Amino acid sequence: MKKVLGKIILVGVTVIAAIAMLYPTFRAYNLESIQKGYLQRAKSAKSPADSLAIMESFKKQYGEALLKAKNSQLKLGLDLRGGMYVTLEVDVAKLIEETASKEQIDETFEQVIAKTKEEAKNTDQDVIDIFLKNFNAIARPKGKSLISYFDFGNVRDLSDDKIIDKLREDQKQAIDQALEVLRQRIDQYGVAEPNIQKQGTNRILMELPGVSNVTEMRSLLQTTARLEFKLVKNNKQIVEFFARIDKFLHDRKAGIPETNNVQDTTKATVQNADIAKSENKKTAETKLEKKTEKLEKDSIAKDSTVLVKDSTKTKDSTDPYAGLPKEEAARKYLEDHPFTRLFTTYYAPQQKNAKIVPIYYTSSQFPEGEYMFKILEDSIPKFNEILNRPEIKAMMPADLQIAIDAKPDQRFLKQNVKVFDFYSLKKEPELTGDVITDALATYDPTNNAPMVTMAMNSDGAERWAKITGANLQKRIAIVLDDRVYSAPVVQSKISGGNSQITGMANAEEARLLEIVLKAGALKAPVQIIEERIVGPSLGEDSIRNGVTASIIAALAVVLFMFIYYSVGGLVADFAVILNIVLMLGILASLGGTLSLPGIAGIILTLGMAVDANVLIYERIREELKKGRSLKSAIDEGFSKALSAIMDSNITTFITGLILYYFGSGPIQGFALTLMIGIIMTLFTAILISRSIIEMIISNGASHFGFGQKKLDTIK
Repeated sequence: MKKVLGKIILVGVTVIAAIAMLYPTFRAYNLESIQKGYLQRAKSAKSPADSLAIMESFKKQYGEALLKAKNSQLKLGLDLRGGMYVTLEVDVAKLIEETASKEQIDETFEQVIAKTKEEAKNTDQDVIDIFLKNFNAIARPKGKSLISYFDFGNVRDLSDDKIIDKLREDQKQAIDQALEVLRQRIDQYGVAEPNIQKQGTNRILMELPGVSNVTEMRSLLQTTARLEFKLVKNNKQIVEFFARIDKFLHDRKAGIPETNNVQDTTKATVQNADIAKSENKKTAETKLEKKTEKLEKDSIAKDSTVLVKDSTKTKDSTDPYAGLPKEEAARKYLEDHPFTRLFTTYYAPQQKNAKIVPIYYTSSQFPEGEYMFKILEDSIPKFNEILNRPEIKAMMPADLQIAIDAKPDQRFLKQNVKVFDFYSLKKEPELTGDVITDALATYDPTNNAPMVTMAMNSDGAERWAKITGANLQKRIAIVLDDRVYSAPVVQSKISGGNSQITGMANAEEARLLEIVLKAGALKAPVQIIEERIVGPSLGEDSIRNGVTASIIAALAVVLFMFIYYSVGGLVADFAVILNIVLMLGILASLGGTLSLPGIAGIILTLGMAVDANVLIYERIREELKKGRSLKSAIDEGFSKALSAIMDSNITTFITGLILYYFGSGPIQGFALTLMIGIIMTLFTAILISRSIIEMIISNGASHFGFGQKKLDTIK
């Protein structure tokens, strides 16, 4: 009984595991169907606000479950889903050309570069190796060395070997820059589940499911990143603007006639801006305190609303919520502040060592000084939707813009909450990334904290000295593609173009900022060298044809096994079906992608799985004909067929391994499903099939159908 119980557990656990691994795929499919229904309702909504409310309702009810299911579901390749497949190449020859000293470039160097570019078009060989080969053939016979053309001022004892190392390092960093910039752009574009990876030394592969606007995506990928340095203007002016948005939205909802039209409101905004500018000249701005973590944790609510003061404890006549019960005051506050309830606001008083305090928009009077803003990720779509309304844009101060951090606050990630800072920035940049010549992530020798050093050319150094000198103790944001990567405080005037940026949470954040800073001086353009488009209808046809082929193949195998091997054939059929379910489940668990070649691999595996059972059953039938008992024949059949099964499957597995290692794209998809299928075949054909057969004959049965005549069975 114990032996049978173990076999029951083995089969049961295997079946449960197979179902569990595929359940997220089934769950994601159901939730996506529900999402389509919400999208249809959103499209037919009367206003953008109603449309957003419908989608927020879906996100609140199903968003977390859908995200979790999608992360674990079986992903479909572009040939099944439709989308855009792009191969980009970093122009390393251009990088080498731009790195050389302009004053030293002569006709000989131009010949080397021209020949390098020509040869690089027709080969996958490393471009730097091609350059060195051509340099040795053309320039060195003329008495030239690499030192003749390259001058890295920050490299001591410069030699040809060090120049080569520096060029290779620049090449690697150029790829990293391009990867980071492209990933950020794709994320902002809203492509679901993109696959972005390096290939070789200078290429990037991108799979973008669901992309239909090819022209727009091509422009997005090839446009040079714009890096800018902008002054942070988190002052009284922007807080007053937020309060006006609250009043505008509340009055519109309540049906109160607007006292000012859009033009009047804009005029008042400009006047307020002029007043704020004159006041700011008389007022020194102070640095924000660093230790605000505890206050922020206590002040940010999970539903992205600000905390409301308990008005029951005060009789302040200026407080519209005075005397109301706490719950009623909170409800009324949220109703009166449809915009500012989406985020939290903090104020840093101008007094030295004053503590940062939360701000509530219960009054239209705000003190001068520095403010800071934090918003939950879930509130960002609504926040952007409101700011992008034409009537709100007209109210926005003309010289300001709102920009959100590129990354969430690391401290809140520990609590599985994504909180972003956002900033009010001066619209016109003080400086652009064109002036940056180098950046390096390193550590501060005084406290071992991560930091980034930055170097500029002579023009940039002169302008940077003026900018930093005029904005002491103010914040300057480093902005790439309208996302803020850092907003350090200017501590002193920076001369010479070399400066340090501190305040990074960890080394990874410093490395990211290094890449961003270098992206502003990107010397290696990115070009699309291959582009394939798969329409969604073609993907649907591929799925339909692939599924049809799989079903036909499976039915043919199942019928053959049942007709030829009777009950044993049914056991083999169950093992084969379980094999396929396990394959798909493991592929999903590994984060793999199912493509058309992958479906071909599954169909091939199906035949190989049956082949293993055929070898076993034929051996069992031979043993029965020799006069062995049923149990003895089964034992002999499995043991003697094992070597043949292992030989054929191992050799096929090695072939799949070679295909996976040397292949790419579809070839790798075929090889991966083939290798998984082989492992599952050995497991199901040898262990699962045998366990089921032994469970059936455990009650003392003297006959089990393997397609043999009953008389052939010896009791």
